[in-house]
Amino acid sequence: MNRRKNSEAERLNFWEKLYIPEIAKGLGLTFSYMFRPKFTRQYPEERFEPTGSYRGRPVLVLEEDGERCVACGLCSRVCPALAIEVQAAETEKEKERYPEKFEINMLRCIFCGFCEEVCPEEAIVMSKDYDLVFETKKDAIYGKDKLLVPIAELQDRLEFLRQYK
Repeated sequence: MNRRKNSEAERLNFWEKLYIPEIAKGLGLTFSYMFRPKFTRQYPEERFEPTGSYRGRPVLVLEEDGERCVACGLCSRVCPALAIEVQAAETEKEKERYPEKFEINMLRCIFCGFCEEVCPEEAIVMSKDYDLVFETKKDAIYGKDKLLVPIAELQDRLEFLRQYK
């Protein structure tokens, strides 16, 4: 290993050892960006419209006949921030379980998308919502009432997921 490092160091000439050409390239790139025209979005008036690949806040998919989630709990197990809590209950319909309690602590959520990737039913997806404002810590805990979103609003994200999975 040491021989390999020594042979690479021996191949460098004097100027390359000083890194002056690399520093000059970096300064040149910096100056080229300094003189380009700036782009500023006037935020509240001009809103950002995200594409289907954007990962906003996680939401639950609500179909016409009910919610898709079968309360398997994979999303809560894979969440690195431990932001998701799921409690299952039995049902008499064709699927056996549903989430009696499904909460996401949005202060803990890091918008990684692991919950979306692991879900076998495509029941939890990342939406386009990026305006998250909370007055208290209790407001940041989203229950099923805030998480359930009709499937029609999530079609572009679901198409993106099906295309790239």
